[in-house]
Amino acid sequence: MRIYPLAFDSFGVRSQATLVKIGRMRIVIDPGVALAPKRYGLPPSKEEYRALEWARRIIKRACSRAELVIVTHYHYDHHPYPDDEELYEACFRDKIVYAKHFEEEVTESAKNRGRKFLDRIRERAREIYWADGKRIEYGNAIIEFSPPVWHGEVGSKVGRVIMVYIKAGKDSFIHGSDAQNLADPDALKWVLERNPRFIIVDGYPTILVGWRLSKKSYTSSIENIKRLITESKVKTIILDHHIVRDKNFNEKIRELRELAEKHGKKLMTAAEYYGLDNLLLEAWRKELHKKRLNIDVDGYYRVLINKIKF
Repeated sequence: MRIYPLAFDSFGVRSQATLVKIGRMRIVIDPGVALAPKRYGLPPSKEEYRALEWARRIIKRACSRAELVIVTHYHYDHHPYPDDEELYEACFRDKIVYAKHFEEEVTESAKNRGRKFLDRIRERAREIYWADGKRIEYGNAIIEFSPPVWHGEVGSKVGRVIMVYIKAGKDSFIHGSDAQNLADPDALKWVLERNPRFIIVDGYPTILVGWRLSKKSYTSSIENIKRLITESKVKTIILDHHIVRDKNFNEKIRELRELAEKHGKKLMTAAEYYGLDNLLLEAWRKELHKKRLNIDVDGYYRVLINKIKF
């Protein structure tokens, strides 16, 4: 099994798009990408728009060769915007699709977005299945989908997500979707029971702590990541997405990095996984608008795209 992050926040865009290769089989999880409409009261920089173009290109290329596409929830950094016909065609035409059920979701937004998603893939996809809680055999792999877990802390106003576990031979992988440091105890329990070797975890949105989210919830979520490190056989942890929207994220996760190293494990961002610098374009938006930074986005992505074995 080979894991290739396709578009992530540490690449300068909002996404957790991931390619999983098992022999000749290709699975793409969450083929969406977006930019924050506002940050520091500012719209996206030209560098962010350029990164978005590259990320869409990468996702389209990966999906063109994939047989199965998975959507874990209906935020637009995890599946395409309704008017993005080009991305819908590339990602869902003639694909087998497993997606989170939406009619029993807790927010009207998720229900409405899910209905729009279904309308746009109904005539494109070869097969469509609701994934929540299912276990399937696909080629020489076993794929399990978690029951719905909270998008962050229990009772989160932004709803729920599903996580994905894939096992092939001795390799095992979990895509943790937007579970935010596995803050929901049920999310942590599901992960520990499956005990993967490799996991992608959505890091806690620290820029919201003390404003929209409580420090208590954040502290509790950190303990959950510590348990992941100490109580599982996981060897590689990619911690990315919400956490790297904080320009000071390295300070916030230093303790976790040190704990992982102590236990002979690697905890890193998606960019670091490829040996690249973190491209924190959203966190740097103010500096980019004031032209205090000179970022070669094209050069960065030319290196990145060569790291991905489509």
